[in-house]
Amino acid sequence: MSTLNLDDFSDLIERPDGGVRRDAEERRERLAVPPGALGRLDELAEWLAAAQGRVPVKPIERPRVVLFAADHGIAAQGVSARAASTGHELVRAVLEGASPVAVLAGRFGATIRIVDAGLDCDPELLPADVTGHRIRRGSGRIDVEDALTAEEAEAAVRLGMRIADEEADSGTDLVVLGDLSVGGTTVAATLVAALCGTDASVVTGRGGLPIDDLAWMRKCAAIRDALRRARPVLGDQVALLAAVGGADVAAITGFLLQCAVRRTPVILDGVVSAACGLVAQRAAFRAPDWWLAGQASGEPGQAKALDRMALNPVLDHGVTVGEGTGALLALPLVQAAAALAAELPERAVEEPTERAAGAPGPDQAEAPTAQ
Repeated sequence: MSTLNLDDFSDLIERPDGGVRRDAEERRERLAVPPGALGRLDELAEWLAAAQGRVPVKPIERPRVVLFAADHGIAAQGVSARAASTGHELVRAVLEGASPVAVLAGRFGATIRIVDAGLDCDPELLPADVTGHRIRRGSGRIDVEDALTAEEAEAAVRLGMRIADEEADSGTDLVVLGDLSVGGTTVAATLVAALCGTDASVVTGRGGLPIDDLAWMRKCAAIRDALRRARPVLGDQVALLAAVGGADVAAITGFLLQCAVRRTPVILDGVVSAACGLVAQRAAFRAPDWWLAGQASGEPGQAKALDRMALNPVLDHGVTVGEGTGALLALPLVQAAAALAAELPERAVEEPTERAAGAPGPDQAEAPTAQ
């Protein structure tokens, strides 16, 4: 039985400062650029100002890409275009600068942190600072067995909380969140379907590396079977993460909740981070106010989750590569919004027109006429 109750976060998480957001809106009204001319950039700047608790908003100086990595046992059922237990290859590509997120992070001034929560590989294949946090090697097949034990699920949630604290303490002022997983979209779709009360076919997508029709049908079947195991534990988020989650999914959930506690804004990527957000929202309804949906990935499960959390994606470019790439593409827009809100000049205050020569002022009495 887990000793961790995620419902406790409901009392710990407050909304971003609404008064500061109103101040940011009022400041925007005074800028020289007409209201509405910057489109959604105004909204992004106001969201960031409220998260920072200050006007004018500060520039993003220390953005950080945080990627949680794991292998999911369900991948062995042919639900992914990638072979099972190959998550370490995704990690290696990022470390070697051979993935989109690695290329873009360098361009956008963001550093990358990878956390191995549950990869199914020998630890010696990757650096110790990546594998040092591993909860377990791989996860169970969620269609027939629990992904994690209750103790492992709690440990994974606490791992995510610890990573969030470390990032906040180190000065990270914006997190770009992503995952490096094989089978992760199947797990995420199961969580979304369970929490939204929908059927498997409604949330089953093609994955980051698109699958064919036969694989899609296998994926639907796996999610359908996993849903039967998820529904009895819907009242306990940690038990749900143990039953049909995974070490990375549980860690991301804890990470999102603790980021909200620490008032650290987060940009979500695809269906995995959205599903974790949905679990976190179930525990603390204010938490999504600290998150921004970076992109629409095209996964139906992500769309369902974002709609439930009332999050509107910043971008919709058809990016399906995952690994935090879509969320990272939204970072320059947030940085641009902050810069414009802070640096654009305010409109000049119009001076009153000069009075006609000799005309009496409002506080001057008219001279009496001679009798």
